[in-house]
Amino acid sequence: MQEQPSLLVSQQPKPVLLDVTNVAFLTKGPYSFSVAAGECVGLSGRSGIGKTQLLRAMADLIPCTGNVVLNGIDAQKIPAPRWRQMVGMVPADPQWWFDLVGDHFPKNEQMDTLLPTLERLGFAMDVLNWEVSRLSTGERQRLALIRALVPEPIVLLLDEPSSALDATHTNSLEELLAELRQSKELGIVWVSHDPAQLRRVANRIFTLEEHTLLEIVTNRTNMLPERLSQA
Repeated sequence: MQEQPSLLVSQQPKPVLLDVTNVAFLTKGPYSFSVAAGECVGLSGRSGIGKTQLLRAMADLIPCTGNVVLNGIDAQKIPAPRWRQMVGMVPADPQWWFDLVGDHFPKNEQMDTLLPTLERLGFAMDVLNWEVSRLSTGERQRLALIRALVPEPIVLLLDEPSSALDATHTNSLEELLAELRQSKELGIVWVSHDPAQLRRVANRIFTLEEHTLLEIVTNRTNMLPERLSQA
């Protein structure tokens, strides 16, 4: 089967948005890498190796050592709720706290920009009146991404964001994020078990190991280890 075209964003070298230095948690790490403006960094690795926990550490959701710096400012100097707006995370199993979908979205001027994004991912505005209990897993995934985009994050952390989506919705999601990288210079860290997807969306790909990141060189038909990132 022919592989879909790459969604890489062509760009000149851009300034670093997010700098992760010697981040360690539990028995994992230390890990170091950076995300530039408009760049997508892909993360792969076996189940249970710590990919989700690394994203959670970067989002200031679990304790860790090391430093996570956004636009030159350390996470420890920014209140956690504000940090999580600027460094938004979309978990593989997004949580919903209220009965109605719309209660998870702000009731302010940001709603004016919500409809185009809803439509891009296959929803009408009336989805906000739906009960969460009627949503499929794939609908929850797409709405969780939209919810994370509302505060206009600088960097987005994605944990298997299309694992429950069909090919059509996966394509819509990938295209939307590629456009945001181009127009908003959104930085992305994208966890996926799908090598073909990472080749489509990521500028650089790392495999997570116990105590380091192994950078991968891709040639669109296979993935070859190139070098160890700094640990």
